[in-house]
Amino acid sequence: MDKVEAMAKVCDFDPITGSIPATKVEISVSCRLVRRRAAVSASVVVLYTQGVESKQWREFGRTEVIDNTLNPDFVRKYILDYFFEEKQNLRFDVYDIDSKSPDLTKHDFLGQVFCTLGEIVGSPASRLEKPLGGIPGKKCGTIILSAEELGNCRDCATMQFCANKLDKKDFFGKSDPFMVFYRSNEDGTFTICHKTEVVKNTLHPVWQAFSIPVRALCNGDYDSHDFIGEFTTSFKELCRGQSPLNVYEVSGDRETESNPSQSTSLHYMNPYQMNAYAMALKAVGEIIQDYDSDKMFPALGFGAKLPPDGRVSHEFPLNGNIENPYCNGMEGILEAYHQSLKTVQLYGPTNFAPVVNHVARYAAAVQDGSQYFVLLIITDGVISDMAQTKEAIVNAAKLPMSIIIVGVGQAEFDAMVELDGDDIRISSRGKLAERDIVQFVPFRDYMDRTGNHVLSMARLAKDVLAEIPDQLISYMKSRGIKPCPPPPPYSPDDPPQASPI
Repeated sequence: MDKVEAMAKVCDFDPITGSIPATKVEISVSCRLVRRRAAVSASVVVLYTQGVESKQWREFGRTEVIDNTLNPDFVRKYILDYFFEEKQNLRFDVYDIDSKSPDLTKHDFLGQVFCTLGEIVGSPASRLEKPLGGIPGKKCGTIILSAEELGNCRDCATMQFCANKLDKKDFFGKSDPFMVFYRSNEDGTFTICHKTEVVKNTLHPVWQAFSIPVRALCNGDYDSHDFIGEFTTSFKELCRGQSPLNVYEVSGDRETESNPSQSTSLHYMNPYQMNAYAMALKAVGEIIQDYDSDKMFPALGFGAKLPPDGRVSHEFPLNGNIENPYCNGMEGILEAYHQSLKTVQLYGPTNFAPVVNHVARYAAAVQDGSQYFVLLIITDGVISDMAQTKEAIVNAAKLPMSIIIVGVGQAEFDAMVELDGDDIRISSRGKLAERDIVQFVPFRDYMDRTGNHVLSMARLAKDVLAEIPDQLISYMKSRGIKPCPPPPPYSPDDPPQASPI
């Protein structure tokens, strides 16, 4: 048992103060260094805690040593008891390791930071970034400290991974691959939690089996998604064990994670059948287009790099025409969608708020009941701006518009269900949405087992459009807008009306 793990076994009751910790927190450490004393070197961070009465600094533990980088992200964490009512002083010293000696005086000091545990926990997203000091007149870089409350999960996972047909990266050999595991944080960032060993000179590595506490992997949340190399999964999916369901396509570049030319992509353009995005578009659009007089629809994409400069956009016209994003009917939308896949590069993060606000601007300009707007969003369930999207929906709820969300693929759609608001009305910053304007359905629930896509699309359209009439009426009633009187019935005896000149 190494020193960090041993110190994690601190008794929950402190016999000196007689207090019980509010919780245990796990501290992750990263550095962004600017100075080195040697061309080839390695970094380590040492944590010291200060006694309540003696005020003496005692070494608590050390991270692992990371070689040859100015930006180390350490895997080994510090686990501390957190007392809300106490000032818990901490000191982090950074060293450049020159030998295997454990004596720190034999290594180069790179800088240090003083802070309190409460300062880390109380920072925005519990993430504290401070400049390293301790060397007069020198800029030493920065240290990044992140705190996360530990769950009570005591489960341990044992896993083994292999890969096939990896990219060749070495000029004279093949590749020396290893895997890095990151766990997702509540603020959308990722923290490193495990590294495998390096397997030398192979494109078909088999890494050794390893055991890791589920708490370290996902803090006990079995449904949280973890980026593993270049594919995403969840612990629940990994628990299925060795099966065809646990084979993942690995791309050499995260930017090509959704490459439409790959058969595993949800955007894959199969010459013989429509993909899920196209089917959802066609199913909903062919019905709702009957209620649009000119059959011209603006179609937007979100989450892609655009030519020619590669800027990331979350509000770009599928037809490439910023001045006129309108497409002629559903066939025009489908054609623009397929053409855009050939010109843009799909890219994260995935932000919903821009397109919601885009349609809301149109709806805000026509609130007399003469027009009603329906926004159809088709998504794989990933969302990077949940807070902003909630705010956009709450603001849009007072406008003449509805939002339909169709989820494609096999991901968990918890975030989309939350936006739906059927069970709990959506709110933002304490403000409740005036009415429910979002309808979400997962496309997979409508796939016919016999492969009858026409039947699947009909079922999808029926359910996804079911709430639109009531949502339209609720807006009209809330604004006191009444239907226009119907024209008088036509009678063949009526005299012809003169046309104005």
